[in-house]
Amino acid sequence: MRTRSLRSAVYLAAGIGLVASLFAAAETVSASLRGACTVNGFISCTAVAESGRTTTLGVPDFAWGIAGFVLIFVVAALAEARPADVRRTVGLVALTGAGTALSLYFLYVELGEIHALCLVCASAYLCGWVTWGGALALLARRGRPEAEAPAAPAGEPS
Repeated sequence: MRTRSLRSAVYLAAGIGLVASLFAAAETVSASLRGACTVNGFISCTAVAESGRTTTLGVPDFAWGIAGFVLIFVVAALAEARPADVRRTVGLVALTGAGTALSLYFLYVELGEIHALCLVCASAYLCGWVTWGGALALLARRGRPEAEAPAAPAGEPS
């Protein structure tokens, strides 16, 4: 996959994750929005929101998502602005990796303690995992030339 495509995937996933996190924030204010993603007793934004287990270190879980996805945009843009500076790409990997770890904790709380799954939250987790995978691929891609054109067949001049 081309570097530009990987960067686009990171930005797209971060954008969708940010929207999901903002919707999760709106759900805390409006109970009617929770009903939009409540399918049954298990797949239930209402059950998760009303569980009393939606803060981590005193910060609402949706705020972690909003801040994290905004930071991903900033760090990804910085890494793109100076592609020769590997520290920025490593920073993106570290940031998205931390977000992935936090989302796995949130998923554990939902499934293991609340015994319910919020689809909006799960979509934000998935977007975070995609950003982490994209960041890892960008880091692995460093130093390799872009594969813009297909290689010339053997025996033909390039």
